[in-house]
Amino acid sequence: MNTLLITNLFPKVSNPNSGIFIVQRLKHYKTYGVNFDAVSPAYENSKLVVLLKKLLKKQNGEYPLEEYERVKFKPVLIHRNLHTVLMNKISRSYFVKIAERFVGAIEQSFDFREYDLIHAHGMYSVPAGLIAKILAEKYRKPFIVTLHGSDVNILMPRRREIYVSILESASATIFVSKALLEKAKSLGFSGKNAVVIPNGYDETIFKPMDKKAVRKELGIHREGYKYVGFVGNLIPIKRADKLGEIFHLIAKEIPEMFFIIVGDGPLRKKIEKETKGLNIIFTGRLPQKDVAKYMNAMDVMMLPSREEGFGAVVIEAQACGTCVIGSSNGGIPEAIGFPEYVVEEGDQFEERFAKRVVQVLREGYDMNKLLERAKGFAWKYIVEKEIDVYKRVVRKP
Repeated sequence: MNTLLITNLFPKVSNPNSGIFIVQRLKHYKTYGVNFDAVSPAYENSKLVVLLKKLLKKQNGEYPLEEYERVKFKPVLIHRNLHTVLMNKISRSYFVKIAERFVGAIEQSFDFREYDLIHAHGMYSVPAGLIAKILAEKYRKPFIVTLHGSDVNILMPRRREIYVSILESASATIFVSKALLEKAKSLGFSGKNAVVIPNGYDETIFKPMDKKAVRKELGIHREGYKYVGFVGNLIPIKRADKLGEIFHLIAKEIPEMFFIIVGDGPLRKKIEKETKGLNIIFTGRLPQKDVAKYMNAMDVMMLPSREEGFGAVVIEAQACGTCVIGSSNGGIPEAIGFPEYVVEEGDQFEERFAKRVVQVLREGYDMNKLLERAKGFAWKYIVEKEIDVYKRVVRKP
């Protein structure tokens, strides 16, 4: 089976781990007899757009890597000037024009007679799902769209009619959580062609290690201390703006605390300022093998996000035997799997969240229960479910 995969989530020059769950699933495709070409559509910003983004402290479009962990991607870029940015903000139809420009660029690089289906991951400012729909209709191919989180939670309400049209016309839609599917249905999607398949984890990387030994290896061992961490982008939707407050509340109850923040983002300086005086380390972005070490070093990992499609970091941490406490938003409760580790959104959230972390640190948890749950999310099982959808769509045994 031959698949053209168009993804908004891909490794970037400055952040190779961006879209790592796309890379990981593609590494398993050949096991199931699926050949693929992966397209990473992106913008090539004008100097004025680059300057504007810098002034607004927004991340500039970054160049896609052509290969990461032996998985190859074909970057397809279109030029974006200030006019393009403004029109995309105010015009419903301009979103379609952008997709059509990408379609033209992709057509120059691929022979669509070779493919059995087209699979799009994401519908963000670069509309991979719409690109797939246009190509599928033009070349009479089935297409699949996978939705990952912010594309539904944030962007779909702004372009409801277009998004619903794309999802309804797809041969299948894949959502990474039941919560994300329900959000799309609340916005007008029927759900008739939907299936829920979460992201997975690499069992060769995320596995239990001796906590004391790994802390010594990382140079952060302190006898008798508890360790709490966060893994992710330091942005408001992850509630990273409240990490300092939550950390201080925890440290007030348990003074011998060490905090770990793995990741980076625009809120880093704010968090560094707010956490002065605490025992804390900021690692920045790391390769997955190093992320796994820091997850193992934690007693508890926090995921207090305001929105989350699924929360693959939850499964990765559980596969390391580390308890995750998260908010009740989006797919986080599904990822955690244990209601006792979910803190309901609402008044005094930060205080209640910190209190739950403190309780778990004092009372402990069953590591084996976490490890057993994580086993079913290994990539080989997740990809198998995805390939079953492929076979159904193209009607091949």
